[in-house]
Amino acid sequence: MKPKTTLIKNAHIVNEGVILKGDILIEDEFIKEINESISAKSSDVYVIDAEGKYLFPGAIDDQVHFREPGLTEKATIETESRAAVAGGITSFVEMPNTNPQTTTVEKLEEKFEIASKTSYANYSFMFGGTNDNLDEILKVDPKTVAGLKLFLGSSTGNMLVDDPVVLEKIFKSTNMVISVHCEDEATIKKNFQEHLDKYGEDIPIKYHPVIRSEEACYLSSSKAIELAKKTGARLHVFHLSTGKETNLFSNKIPLKDKKITAEVCIHHLWFSDEDYDKKGTLIKWNPAVKTKKDRAQLWEALLDDRIDVIATDHAPHTIKEKNNVYTKAPSGGPLVQHALPAMLEMFHKDKISVEKIVEKMCHNPAILFEIEKRGFIKEGYYADLVLIDLNNPWTVNKENILYKCKWSPFEGTTFKSRITHTFVNGSLVYQNAKVSDVKAAKRLTFNR
Repeated sequence: MKPKTTLIKNAHIVNEGVILKGDILIEDEFIKEINESISAKSSDVYVIDAEGKYLFPGAIDDQVHFREPGLTEKATIETESRAAVAGGITSFVEMPNTNPQTTTVEKLEEKFEIASKTSYANYSFMFGGTNDNLDEILKVDPKTVAGLKLFLGSSTGNMLVDDPVVLEKIFKSTNMVISVHCEDEATIKKNFQEHLDKYGEDIPIKYHPVIRSEEACYLSSSKAIELAKKTGARLHVFHLSTGKETNLFSNKIPLKDKKITAEVCIHHLWFSDEDYDKKGTLIKWNPAVKTKKDRAQLWEALLDDRIDVIATDHAPHTIKEKNNVYTKAPSGGPLVQHALPAMLEMFHKDKISVEKIVEKMCHNPAILFEIEKRGFIKEGYYADLVLIDLNNPWTVNKENILYKCKWSPFEGTTFKSRITHTFVNGSLVYQNAKVSDVKAAKRLTFNR
């Protein structure tokens, strides 16, 4: 379906560290013109008066688990991308630990085929590395795939990469961004056994960050960084959860020149170990939500640019699964619909500026993964845009949750800011709490 020509007027446009009031003309899939004032040239132009609203580039989430194929009782690409556009996320990068796992080029292309038919948001996928698929890794075209994902901590199936010889070969052999989950397996196993011996299957949830400890995170991430420096690999460390790890990263050079980068997720910025009593296994993630001090240090590193990206690690499970005892409750939770509203809540609390939110959720993922013509509000770029009313409160409840799993760790939370419109490739796909039937998504491409 060909998008209409759309004119957004009187918006507070947030882009590249500044806020300017002005108009944006969308023609077909692209931003045609940005100016202080643009007049509609014909009656066919669809005009939106954005007076009082803020216009962001569409957010790019570089780490999601949409569970398809194989785990579709939890989520699908269709259901979760629908929730994403309602949350202002217009592009996502999905992880390889589905069933079957995305560890061959054939399985990778099968996921692209599913997304091409069902996704509401622009899409790419990580290719999964294992101890024995280097030949497949070398077949991947870096211009058409977001990057390589390695699990250096507990994972499903055979996706734990724990052979140091293989790991070094992978780091030496690919020019793709290598994204890593860093937790030391031996440390976690030792801690887990100690708590299992003491408490049995029903380990109190408050011990999750003790089992998946600061030591486990730091040991693994420091080793990965050491290997990246040794081999010259391009390394991106997912979901930092400890203050100690933030000291491994630099803010001395521009992001485009960094070889080693870092990400923090919404849940590690919002929750702390004090929330386990109330939220229980609903906030069980890997890596674990840790202390208030860790959270404060993550915020400090985010704001001083040692941490480059904010993502979600959206990883839904059914509520029945999450309500199991500690040893049987899976880690992960749904976040794409509420990530941007949560960060805007932090803006209202004077923790972060809207310009910085746009930098970390829109600009930087595009720079880091070299995504073509997205992540910025620029003439000639794809019209992935989000209109936001900063003062229109709403409360998260079962009725307005769009995830297939139908729960959220934010249930009962009132957010001051509301996403009113989302455009994907020039098409208005979300407006005033309704997702349209239009699927305008495209496969992400990369300037490599």
